Amino acid sequence: MKVFVIDVSRCNGCYGCQLVCKDEHVDNDWSPVAKPQPDMGQFWMKVKETVHGSVPKVKVEYVARPCMHCDHPACIRPEDQGAVYKRTDGLVIIDPEKARGKKELVDTCPYGAIYWNEALEIPQKCTGCAHLVDEGEVPRCVDACATEALKFGEEEEFKDLIAQAELMQPELGLKPRVYYVNLPKLFVAGEVYDPQANEIIENAAITLTDLATRQSWTCQSDDFGDFWFKRIVAGKYALRIEAQGFKPYAMTELNVDKSLNVGSIALEALK
Repeated sequence: MKVFVIDVSRCNGCYGCQLVCKDEHVDNDWSPVAKPQPDMGQFWMKVKETVHGSVPKVKVEYVARPCMHCDHPACIRPEDQGAVYKRTDGLVIIDPEKARGKKELVDTCPYGAIYWNEALEIPQKCTGCAHLVDEGEVPRCVDACATEALKFGEEEEFKDLIAQAELMQPELGLKPRVYYVNLPKLFVAGEVYDPQANEIIENAAITLTDLATRQSWTCQSDDFGDFWFKRIVAGKYALRIEAQGFKPYAMTELNVDKSLNVGSIALEALK
């Protein structure tokens, strides 16, 4: 069975995968797996850009999103009589003839991967470039990825990567065959300084504690006085800063529902 494995940490946001998908499918008829994609309005491979934090503590991450080619696709319904089907290799295909006029299929996908082609009156989506796969090739998006962030092949081939991967919205129970490594998470960041000396403070011990689980993480401020806690989940946290010669500093509750820059924190020197 075929799978996609996407390493988000390797993606540099070139949008090459999105562009070559358009090049492969606009004005090209790959029947019986796909009719031509419109020039505008559809991105069967779509790169989602997310900006985390605020200046100067900012991270930009890119997540490539094709059809998830689920094992239990919400778009396959008995009443549609084969308008959408799953191939033996795992790729999910919308039959452009049987699906004609079935605009309601657009709303069946919780990932928003199905589009409506008004001119042809058919729902359309990523096919995993099934026409290329049948020739022994990989999808165009994978072939074009300069950083090898996108991989495609047999599940067994990528078992080590899959073991450390995550699924998009696993709670839906659809069992996607697109696996993500290093999916974006939230961060808490800031900097520590001495206002009297007007200098940053290196090697301050910063502790972040999850108020729900009581789990704690510790780091030290770097040569610029900066500190980062990366890849944390949303929740409520406490932050404590300690440095030799300074009074401890505490934030008793931080509501982290998005990446948070707590700013420049001044420590008071001991007398």
